[in-house]
Amino acid sequence: MSAIETHSVKLCDLTFTVDIAGAAGAEPILLLHGFPETRHMWRHQLEALAGAGFRAIAPDQRGYSSGARPPEESAYATDLIVRDALALMDALNAPRFHLIGHDWGGQIAWLIAAAHKPRVKSLAVLSRPHPAAFARAMKEDAAQAERSRHHRAFREGDALKRMREANLKPLSAALEAQGVPAANAAVYIRALSEPGAIEAAMNWYRASGLAGSDIPPVSVPTLYIWGTSDATVGRTAAEFTKDFVQSPYTFTEMEDAGHFLVDQFPAETNKHLLAWLIAQRR
Repeated sequence: MSAIETHSVKLCDLTFTVDIAGAAGAEPILLLHGFPETRHMWRHQLEALAGAGFRAIAPDQRGYSSGARPPEESAYATDLIVRDALALMDALNAPRFHLIGHDWGGQIAWLIAAAHKPRVKSLAVLSRPHPAAFARAMKEDAAQAERSRHHRAFREGDALKRMREANLKPLSAALEAQGVPAANAAVYIRALSEPGAIEAAMNWYRASGLAGSDIPPVSVPTLYIWGTSDATVGRTAAEFTKDFVQSPYTFTEMEDAGHFLVDQFPAETNKHLLAWLIAQRR
């Protein structure tokens, strides 16, 4: 089993907490967590990927790292979060890398692959469909609009206040309802209970538009993994994603997996990711 080392990486005036496993000269893989998780979600993947000869890198992203938590809502615009990811890999001497993202981290991964193709060797996204597929499903599938109601709720004026007043209990309940083990949920809730943390995490929603129809297709080898019991992303959005990948594409369904499939089924997730990444190794 490969050891995971935790580092602090300073990028301009922000300091990010980053877990890294694997030899410095191995092919790098960047893993981007979603909401409301942290780098903790990837610990099983870091060990497995390092054991397979990769260098796996999982940061707490902007707002989740205590040293990278600006108070302004505008500081969480997606272009800034994309810039963080690229700057991190520059700082770690990784001009090209494999890219894995889940949920919001998946959204950022799609955006990086679409706009910065030369940086990305391969792309694997879990749960989150391509932004244009998501936008199309929101228009054409009434059920998807209902599944995504939290996107709108988090943008309401008193959303941050209500979340704090409830001590994040609705968030904890939502995680456990989707199959996240209680111990994992407790780690995420504890991190988001830090001063300014839940506000920063919800600002990812508030600082971004819900539109994604203008995001172009990606043209790097792509794996998309979706759980058949995902309460947030329906089959329509998942299946639309193939229309926005102009390269070798694999769509993998995980039976009975919810939105947080990495937490729910870490071993099965590893199986799919390892098979994909070993095939992409070059």
